[in-house]
Amino acid sequence: MQYVRLGSSGLKVSRIGLGMMSFGDPAAEPWFLPEDAAEPIVRRAVDAGVTFFDTADMYSGGVSEQITGRLLGRFFARRGDYVLATKCFYPMGPGANDRGLSRKHIMAAVDASLRRLGTDHIDLYQIHRWDAGTPIEETMAALHDVVRAGKVRYLGASLMYAWQLAKAQYTAQTRFVSMQTRYNLAYREEEREMLPFCADQGVGVLPYSPLARGLLAGGRRDTPRAVAEQASPRGHDNDADVVDALRGVAAAHARPPAQIALAWLLGKAPVTAPIVGVTKLHQLDDALAAVDLTLSDDDTAALEAPYRPRVPYGYS
Repeated sequence: MQYVRLGSSGLKVSRIGLGMMSFGDPAAEPWFLPEDAAEPIVRRAVDAGVTFFDTADMYSGGVSEQITGRLLGRFFARRGDYVLATKCFYPMGPGANDRGLSRKHIMAAVDASLRRLGTDHIDLYQIHRWDAGTPIEETMAALHDVVRAGKVRYLGASLMYAWQLAKAQYTAQTRFVSMQTRYNLAYREEEREMLPFCADQGVGVLPYSPLARGLLAGGRRDTPRAVAEQASPRGHDNDADVVDALRGVAAAHARPPAQIALAWLLGKAPVTAPIVGVTKLHQLDDALAAVDLTLSDDDTAALEAPYRPRVPYGYS
């Protein structure tokens, strides 16, 4: 495993972050894995040197945080041996103040996450989305205070416009060190503004959905998740061309397409660590193998050639 600094901060993370969204209560979503099924996946990741784990309070209504805290406490001898990330913004109750990025909700959300995670601090606390209903000055002041209180070590953000991140950084006493955003071979719109801004400002990029919900994991276009990708705004009419190019490069390397797609992502500046969500051990193995795979300039050109720009989506 390789370890790199998160942006220009001093915090070091593994080149692969394990996303914990897939672990939760199967009664809520059939694709959630319960703790006993998640355990061997997390164990394999820890044994391979993964030290960066990402969850959120709203994943499975908080159950993901509970599973994450228990498993990491089981597999690591010291709290300082891993980097724990979580998020806040989405509703966690029926009340008007049980959501968003107000001072009231942030203070309550941090304490609730700490209880579920079973720890005294969060290494990277991220705002899950932009809250247009709360002044950014209020949000950044509250986040600065949870850092000063010792409950949080670093701050991060997720999926917003570049101008919003710039406004937050200008306002902040404690700035965001990372941006977790949608970025993969089939969705490259963050190359317009967000990635150049992060590179210039020393903000580490943590791509989520690095395999486009399975679309880039082998060209299986008839799987439920790939079909959903095509039927939603996430899909695009030339996704098939992107997948065909990916399969061609993968065949030339005698590697699974997922490894090639992740290796491409790892080679893009300023990407720090893709957040990889897995439900099977072989998916994790592909992610781990990608860390040591270097693509040539010709490989990169072939992978990128079929892409066609699309309308960015998903911002709050």
